[in-house]
Amino acid sequence: MTALDDDKPTPRGDLTLQIIPLPADTNANGDVFAGWLVKQMDLAAATMAGRISQGRNATVAMDRMEFLSPLRVGSQVGCYCELVDIGRSSMKISVEVWTLDRTAKHPRKVTEGLFVYVAIDEHGRIREVPEQNL
Repeated sequence: MTALDDDKPTPRGDLTLQIIPLPADTNANGDVFAGWLVKQMDLAAATMAGRISQGRNATVAMDRMEFLSPLRVGSQVGCYCELVDIGRSSMKISVEVWTLDRTAKHPRKVTEGLFVYVAIDEHGRIREVPEQNL
């Protein structure tokens, strides 16, 4: 992105999960629970981690979470994932959440976070991530 594109932000990464929050996903004030959104982000990032690790993985950390704007019921929510770093057994995945409100013409960024996963075997022990062909 260049300085000329600052007025047209776009998601970083691949669209990994799309979902629509329903009234049951809200708190007593009618706002979508932050926990619901974190769950969707974890599902999206875990999907990417599973593809990279070619098997089971476990969430070991959420290293940053910033909520930029509220999420509305009925909006189309997209989780975009990008592999940031890969270690011997771990993967850092950035997740951006963008939403398209029912009456909006342009999507807006809702939140972002950094999730860390570790590859595990069928017994829950840490294992190496297979070599990647990037």
